[in-house]
Amino acid sequence: MPQTIKAAIVGTGFIGPAHLEALRRIPYVLVTGLVEVNQEVADAKAAELGIPNAYTFENMLKDDSIDVVHICTPNFLHFPQAKACMLADKHVVCEKPLSVTVEEAEELVSLAKEKGLINAVHFNLRYYPMVRQMKVMREKGELGEVYSVMGSYLQDWLFFKTDYSWRLDPKQSGGSRAVADIGSHLLDMTEYVTGLKIIAVMADFSTVYPTRLKPLKAVESFSGKKLDPSDYQEYDVTSEDYATILLRFDNGRTGSITVSQINAGRKNRLNIEVSGSKSSFEFNAEKPNELWIGKRETANSILMKDPALVDEGARSLVSFPGGHQEGFPDTSKQLFKEVYAAVREGKQPESPTFPTFADGLRELIIGDAIVESNANEAWVKI
Repeated sequence: MPQTIKAAIVGTGFIGPAHLEALRRIPYVLVTGLVEVNQEVADAKAAELGIPNAYTFENMLKDDSIDVVHICTPNFLHFPQAKACMLADKHVVCEKPLSVTVEEAEELVSLAKEKGLINAVHFNLRYYPMVRQMKVMREKGELGEVYSVMGSYLQDWLFFKTDYSWRLDPKQSGGSRAVADIGSHLLDMTEYVTGLKIIAVMADFSTVYPTRLKPLKAVESFSGKKLDPSDYQEYDVTSEDYATILLRFDNGRTGSITVSQINAGRKNRLNIEVSGSKSSFEFNAEKPNELWIGKRETANSILMKDPALVDEGARSLVSFPGGHQEGFPDTSKQLFKEVYAAVREGKQPESPTFPTFADGLRELIIGDAIVESNANEAWVKI
């Protein structure tokens, strides 16, 4: 592998530029290509973002200088684009969900193994240093036996009936929305931190707006743009705005999570609390540099993110001294550092520290069980 690794980004909605910004903070990675829906859009976006080469997807595949492709497109494109990239012998970092069906994800996992390519899914929220700290402390026995997990992921960007995103279109996003979009992060984090496997789920969905008003003009996610009443048309909503899910774990204990995209004032509030026989841990992504540690017999404490204070196993995710805040943009950088270290080595690690296509498949399996549970109003085993 050359000293400089060249990457291309496919898609420039909300998350594509976030990938770009994170990659530019890794010294030996150079983003040389950008892919959009057509050449005209690609040219405009490449000029705006300062990327030297603009491509259609097919032309990008023909460029042998590109080593890694980041897929940041709507969900229904993840499978065909990831497959095409691997068939072109390019390593792949894919946004979640890995695909819209379990069968597609299984094919991608199999192909990645067959081709020996580095593969990763962008479950970046497990890369907050204090989330890694929770995992390390649990592995050291400081949590004790896991008694329960309570989690929530709350947003408000679909609070109004006129809020719209491609994620509301099942042809582009798949059969689930809030659970697939943000719930997948929380479910991934739950298994990552606790070391437990979810073995059964019971879900209840709510669609607050059975119909919404779709803008006739393009509006980017999280842009906050306002349109006139004449700029909308009514359409039916089939996916969930809100979901509550009961969980059963392979240690015999239980938990619950709530996900919502209609909670006013909650911009991006992921919260997870793990209760154990020795302590409780709580992490809130809107206060990402703090870890609450609860005790029964002594005073509770808050551990602040500081490379001098966190465990060695979490220190690699801390780039700045204590008191220097690190947040959402840093999670992608830390994930990509581990992925690109594997690219430099030229092979997928036997036990990757980063989330792989196998992790993407795992979340699709859990997600399908959650959708089935809601439909049947029953527990579903995984």
